[in-house]
Amino acid sequence: MTAFISQAGATGRLHESGYIFLGQAEATRLFDVDLAELNTLRDSWAHLPRDTYLRDGGQYRSRRHSCFEQIFPQNELVLTRHRAHWQPTSYNALHGGLERWFEPIEPRMVAAPVWGKLISAVGALFARVRPVDRWYVEAHQFRIDTANGIGRPTPEGAHRDGVDFVAVILVGRRHIRGGETRVFDAGGSAGVRFTMQEPWSMLLMDDARVIHETTPIQPDTEQGVRDTLVLTYRAGGFQAPA
Repeated sequence: MTAFISQAGATGRLHESGYIFLGQAEATRLFDVDLAELNTLRDSWAHLPRDTYLRDGGQYRSRRHSCFEQIFPQNELVLTRHRAHWQPTSYNALHGGLERWFEPIEPRMVAAPVWGKLISAVGALFARVRPVDRWYVEAHQFRIDTANGIGRPTPEGAHRDGVDFVAVILVGRRHIRGGETRVFDAGGSAGVRFTMQEPWSMLLMDDARVIHETTPIQPDTEQGVRDTLVLTYRAGGFQAPA
């Protein structure tokens, strides 16, 4: 019988190492989300607009972006007004300092009960590690494709995001090679490397303690894609220019 991790176990792992990787079965059980309901969201990734801000000149990334506030103790998730995604250059040397306006996540996605349940459940786990009154949450849908050869999930390289916690959720991958995820101690050389394969497997990270990156992808016999949902949780407000 498979032993599944508990809320206390996941909290302890995040405290201990600053990250935790959950397979599909572990993640859906830990956060009490239905796999079939999650899969109803997947076709949205086929309709993401191109990212026009890539400073490396690439045409391999499509994305949408929306912001939420998660309010405790009632654990209420509220969609906020649409805003630009912004990071300082200290966290993103390639795209930092830019106000990047992406199309918002589709209303049907935001309205899906499993969408709010997933974001809230992940945020509630992070709040067990670091208690807060409110999370400022940014949700990013990414599709990296190999239409022009190589696609780069993290063109900025190994990085932190300037938030409290990050969840990287694999929605799917097909016809690709590469895409190895790497997580390293922000204060040393210790780290792990693995390739996320299962849809709805998840990497959860304490952003102050680890840096992360994903290696480029290449087509395997035909054009391929790698779809992810990245959720960031920050206390004290959204990142914005001074």
